Formats: sequence, C-alpha cells, structure tokens
Amino acid sequence: MKGFLKWFHSSSKMKRWMVIIVVGIILACYGIAEILVLKEMSFQEVGKIIGIFVVGFLAIVIGLVGLNKRTLEVLVESTDERMEHKNNVNVKSLIFNKTVYDQGPKIVVIGGGSGLNTVLSGLKKYTNNLTAIVTVSSYGEEVKDSRKELGTLPLEDVKNSMIALANQEKSMEPLLNYEFQQGRLRGLSFADIYFLAMDGVQKDFAKSIMKSNDILNITGKVLPVTLDPMNITAELDNGYVVTDRSKLPEIVYDKVTKISRIYLNPSNCKPAPGVLEAIKQADCIIIGPGSLYTNVIPNLLVNGVTKAIKEATAMKIYISNIMTELGQTDNYSISDHIKAIEEHCGKGIIDYCIYDTGEIIPEMIKKYNTEGQDLVEQNINNVKGITFLQRDLAIVTDGYIRHDPTLVASSIIELICDDLKYQDKQNDPQYMMLNNKLREDKRIQKVQKQMKKKEKKNKGKPENKDHQRKGKSKFSNKYSERIASIKEADQKVNNKKKNKTPQQQQREEMLKKLEESKFND
Repeated sequence: MKGFLKWFHSSSKMKRWMVIIVVGIILACYGIAEILVLKEMSFQEVGKIIGIFVVGFLAIVIGLVGLNKRTLEVLVESTDERMEHKNNVNVKSLIFNKTVYDQGPKIVVIGGGSGLNTVLSGLKKYTNNLTAIVTVSSYGEEVKDSRKELGTLPLEDVKNSMIALANQEKSMEPLLNYEFQQGRLRGLSFADIYFLAMDGVQKDFAKSIMKSNDILNITGKVLPVTLDPMNITAELDNGYVVTDRSKLPEIVYDKVTKISRIYLNPSNCKPAPGVLEAIKQADCIIIGPGSLYTNVIPNLLVNGVTKAIKEATAMKIYISNIMTELGQTDNYSISDHIKAIEEHCGKGIIDYCIYDTGEIIPEMIKKYNTEGQDLVEQNINNVKGITFLQRDLAIVTDGYIRHDPTLVASSIIELICDDLKYQDKQNDPQYMMLNNKLREDKRIQKVQKQMKKKEKKNKGKPENKDHQRKGKSKFSNKYSERIASIKEADQKVNNKKKNKTPQQQQREEMLKKLEESKFND
C-alpha cells in the first residue's frame, strides 16, 4: 500500500498527468453523452460537441504520454546511482543506463593529485571504462611512522583516485581518510590498514589494488604506474639536485633558478601489470592537470609508458593547469608546460591541448599573487603539431581556483564526439549516448545558472524601503565578495612586508635587479 501511495507523492510528479487524463475522460464522455441524449442538433451544437470531444481526447493522449514519460524518468532516478541532478532528469536520460555506460569510450587518465581526481569525478558520469594511472611515490620526503610500522608503499594518490571514482564519493572520503586517535592504531588511517589487509589476503600488491576496485564498487579502475620504489629527483639550472619535494620551492626561490629536468631514482622502474595494456586499448588518453614536475611527468618516465602512449591509436589530450605553481612552474606559459613534457618524453605524446579562457576576477588573481602564483600565460604561438581548444574550465570553490569536473569532462567528451562524427559514426551507440548526455548536461547547467542568478538577485534585495536606507548600498551588495577579496590580499601583502627579514629584503632587491637587467637586454 505504501509503495502505491508513493506514486501520488509530490516528488513523483505523477498527479498532474493523472488529473489531465481524468479531465480528458470527463470531456470525452460529456461529448459522447450529448450526442446520445440530444434528438435534434444544430450545426452550432454539433461543432461544440465535437470540439469538447476532441479536447478531451487530446487531453487523454497528452496525459498518457506524459505519465509514461515520467514513469521512465522515475525508473532512471531510482536505478542509476550516478545521476546527481535527479530533479532535472529528462526522458533522454534513459540512454544513461548502466549497460550503455559499459559500452562507453575507454579513457585512460594519467597524473596525480587533485587535478587527476577532478577529471575522474567528471568523466565517471559518461563511461565505466575509466582507468586512472597514478604516481606511487613519497617524492623523497620523510616516511611517516605509520608507514614505517606497516611497511607499505605511499598510496595517497591511489586512495584519492578511488574516492573520486566511488559511486558514493561523499561517504567514501571520510571512511578512507579516517585517522585513529587512540591506542596502538594511533596515527594510522583506515586506508593504510585496508590496503595492508588486502595485500595480505591477495599475497600480491597489484592484485590487491585491482580487487579493491571491485570491493569498493568504484567506476572504472585505479592502477599504480609502478610497484617499484620510486623517488623523483629534480635537477635545477644551476646544477643543484633536489630529492625532497617539500623543499623544492624554497630551494628554487633561494637559488634564484628554475627546474631543468627531473628523473626517477632508480631509473629502471617497470610499469605495474595492466598499465601498458590499458594505454594500448584506450580510445582517449588524458594527461594532467596537476603538478607538472611531480605528478604529470614522473608517470611518463616509467619504462615503456611514453612509448605505449605514442604508439596508441587513441587521441592524446593534455589538460593545461590554470595557475602556475610556486617553485615549479613560475612564469610558465601553456607552451612552456608542453615544452617541458616534450623535452622529457619527446614529441608525439600530445594531439590536443584544452586550456581555460582565463576569465577570472582580478581580485582572485591578486590573492594568488601574494602566494607567489599567477595565471598560466596563454602563449601557444611557438607550439606546432598540437590542436588547442580554449574552454571555460575554471571555478572558484572555498576561495581557490579549481578545474570544474563537469566542465572539464564535457570538454573531453565533446572532443570524442567530434572525432566519432568525423569517422561517420553518428549512429554508433557510443556516439548517441555521449551526445545525448552532453545535451542533457548543458540543459542542467543552464537551469543551474539561472537558479544561481535568481538566488543572487533575491539575496541582494532588501525587505523594505526603510531597510534599504539603513542597510548596504546596491554597490556594496553587488561587489561585497570582491571587496573582501581585495582587503584580504592587501592584508597578506602588508603582513609579509612587516615579517620580512633583512636577508629576504636583499633577496627581493636582487631579483628585481635581475628582472630589470633581463628587460633591458
């Protein structure tokens, strides 16, 4: 009985169609009854009765179509767990069923850090055939006591990628990141213990990771790029060698230099089982975004990975970073990022480069400037053999500029659809699924933008005229966030100036002189 009553709940949106059908039946029956009752009819009465009957009949048809359409939408909402915006599900969403997801494009994403996870969380809405190839390295940093005790590899990137691909991402994150506070387990996270237990059960680390993909019920799979101990070493322009990632920005800054190259130590790291096979079978290979020298390039330096990417028939896409990274990519442009990758791996590893429009409010940029970061310069003139696509990718969340998962994923899928269309595969189920999903996502994004605009307008509206006189001005309401951001940035600058040592001041003066001399040259 409870299940039957749910069909009449307001969230089901069924009642409106039922009412239309009932009204249609009443009108149609009324028209028929009039014909049966009346003995004599004029042309005017005949026309009236026919009109009522036709309206009633059409109402029945529209109601039945709408009811069936809504039934199918409810079916999608209740069966497909990855449909985030269930209130906006359209009948076209039926093509998103899990069987079709399994037939989606095979996409391999290579990298590490938050950039990789952003791409994964967006792409999992389009296909089940996702493979994340991630770095397994402590970057030469001091090993935590918990890892010393357990004797495990650094699996932070593996864990975070599994969280990004989880069907229940919000529930998975606090569980795997939970850190014990008491007893002998103090300092250990649940993920550390879980991976150690899986390794003990499977008697093989690679198998334990592969099995975890099924046990944790994630979309696609996560593969470590190598199972060999891997440290990343950076060689600076002045010949100085850095083996500790955490000290890299400080040393680069102190030595007034930049990174010349990075290499793996040891250099003969073998790819983990399944890595090369995933690359060879891929329809699309995504590189980045992420820390250029510590997340992106190191994966490509593992033996056989670069060669497999070059030989693969898949389209190779590089997602450019939005902001530079202190001590790694200071003053880097898009072409500098690509140049660094090609210097380490050779040409032919990138077919397309997707980069942001750079349309970010200046106050956010100023805030980053105080931390030694800036927008990646959009200089692409010196790069040949690569197709560049400028897209709106940036979003500001919690005061930070990030890639938007939905926007990045839709840009990648749009490129795949264009490629399928070029191959004259418009009737291919894969193309139809991706194309319809793109249209649906764009519709939802449009609705969300309109809702946000309405919320902002309503938020800024005063309750009455007296409140408007006493409250903030229209200018203050509109630009309050930007004003706060400017004040915060200025405050940081002032604090830094106050806390500077004489050595830091001398260093800054020296940097200015170097910049002036370069400019004069």
